[in-house]
Amino acid sequence: MGSNSHEDVLQPFLQPTAESNDELERILSDTHLPLVQRYSQATWIEMKLMFYLAAPAVSVYMMNFLMTMFTQIFSGHLGNLELAASSLGNNGIQIFAYGLMLGMGSAVETLCGQAYGAEKYEMLGIYLQRSAILLTLTGFVLTIVYIFCKPILIFLGESKEIASAAEVFVYGLIPQIFAYAINFPIQKFLQAQSIVFPSAYISGGTLVVHVVVSWVVAYEMGLGLLGVALVLSLSWWIIVVGQFVYIVKSEKCKETWKGFSAKAFSGLPGFFKLSVASAVMLCLETWYFQILVLLAGLLDHPQLALDSLSICTTISECAFMISVGFNAAASVRVSNELGSRHPKSAAFSVVVVIAIAFIISVFCTVIVLALRNVISYTFTEGPVVAAAVSDLCPLLALTLFLNGIQPILSGVAVGCGWQTFVAYVNIGCYYIVGVPLGALLGFYFKLGAKGIWLGMIGGTCIQTIILIWVTFRTDWNKEVEESMKRLKKWEDKQQITLKD
Repeated sequence: MGSNSHEDVLQPFLQPTAESNDELERILSDTHLPLVQRYSQATWIEMKLMFYLAAPAVSVYMMNFLMTMFTQIFSGHLGNLELAASSLGNNGIQIFAYGLMLGMGSAVETLCGQAYGAEKYEMLGIYLQRSAILLTLTGFVLTIVYIFCKPILIFLGESKEIASAAEVFVYGLIPQIFAYAINFPIQKFLQAQSIVFPSAYISGGTLVVHVVVSWVVAYEMGLGLLGVALVLSLSWWIIVVGQFVYIVKSEKCKETWKGFSAKAFSGLPGFFKLSVASAVMLCLETWYFQILVLLAGLLDHPQLALDSLSICTTISECAFMISVGFNAAASVRVSNELGSRHPKSAAFSVVVVIAIAFIISVFCTVIVLALRNVISYTFTEGPVVAAAVSDLCPLLALTLFLNGIQPILSGVAVGCGWQTFVAYVNIGCYYIVGVPLGALLGFYFKLGAKGIWLGMIGGTCIQTIILIWVTFRTDWNKEVEESMKRLKKWEDKQQITLKD
């Protein structure tokens, strides 16, 4: 199979197999086993399956995020204006593209996961190519937003000084858009097959290169914001090329990657509708807390507000990468089990991953509260900013707790194909409740950044409660049948939208 020697040694302990999936369903269905024995055995099997996917997925998302964070750290040590500019560029503009591309890519996650579980291997490569085509076309539209980012930021109320500096930074991120367009479909294609360690190795090596080159460009060559942004774009392209070479050369992908095919251009309108439904769901989540940064730029002291909030949101996003890794694992596990016609295993996987996410969320919350007075000095040397960050840490801790659980529920939704339904929930909770409430508390009641953040946390709480209620009321036998219908329609090249 072309695996490395150390992987051969670890495979009996780590590598999940189809037999493991079948065994899990058999154990959960065996009513002759005592209840404690049944669920203890099932938990052990599910933990192995889940952590095999989640551990490298968390590593991939974390290392990809760390590239952005190190870019922001290098920018921050250039000066407070540069920190505010890179924060606004990343959280106000770049995250727009990230959310849209990641969201559209989740259509591949649903279809590839269910197709792989149903052993329709040849369709995975077609789904990958269709998604890459659509995301690349979307990238050209997003480029226009990047080019006109300065007037957009000024129109939104940001200061001209910060918007001008952010413009320079954003221009350096234009190549990153097209790296996203290829990376996310490839990433979902590999995850659906439980091929996760190669991406982790590639991302880890790229992170080392990124830090070294960023330091040289920022301090030795003196290229400033534009230089560090271009290095970030280059790093993403290194990841894309590395993963694609792996797909082409690896024996593990020989059944799912048959080379480029003209079939990828068929059914694009229907695939676009499905991708848009996925994008709306995840974009609304990804952009939500970035609105906090944009609103903070409208406060009386925008630079201090942006600096303190950008540090808090960066820490939140760092912890969020753990949840996103488990989000991917939950999506793969649920979609694979539904495609394999294992309703009990799909339901049990949901319970296990939510329990794991709860424990991790509590741990992250405690760490942040314990380090509240020193955590900001990683990003900036300013004592004023450090005091502001310390004051916001209780809200940061609450956000970490909620963001530890909520993405897992979204992963379950992607695995089942519920993106359209969750999009409606997100609109109501985030943008009808959370954002207006935050603006009311922040501006009308003069609570500033705290008020904005507190109101938006309220929206997240409501959304999380709704998703928990819907998830635990799910008829998993019905979801199996829905997944079979979805795959048959796509295989027949008929247009389909995801289940509401």
